[in-house]
Amino acid sequence: MSDTALTRAAAEPFVSADLYAQVQQFYARQMGLIDDGRPVEWAGTFTEDATFQEASRLDAPLEGRAAIRESAVARQGRLDADKTDFRHWLSMLDVRPQPDGSLRTRTYALAMRTRRGGPLEIFASVLCHDHLVPADGGGWQVRERDLYHDGSGRD
Repeated sequence: MSDTALTRAAAEPFVSADLYAQVQQFYARQMGLIDDGRPVEWAGTFTEDATFQEASRLDAPLEGRAAIRESAVARQGRLDADKTDFRHWLSMLDVRPQPDGSLRTRTYALAMRTRRGGPLEIFASVLCHDHLVPADGGGWQVRERDLYHDGSGRD
């Protein structure tokens, strides 16, 4: 992140405690869906035109909810075949309001896996940048997700 971007990010206001709690609850529910093996419902937490970028694992961003859903369903199939449970632990959530009513978030995530009968393994330590937009009927959806794995040289 450039010095200008850091200065701008530091100057942005914080959200209310109520909104912060809503965003935490959104992430708890969203990660719960994927961790509980419900990739179709998890993909529904993204906008139709969402992008999902994970530069260290994907050749190109996933474009649109359908592509995100397809990738998540395939991933769940691999986890099921490998008899592996996968969990996400999010912390250090920073939520910044945007003039258009959307939110920019930054959080750390630990991605963990446990092969049935085996020990817990830390799969990745990740920095997640999201752009959340209000969802029809209330709540939030992800319009953009950028994931940066520690050690990838990106932040």
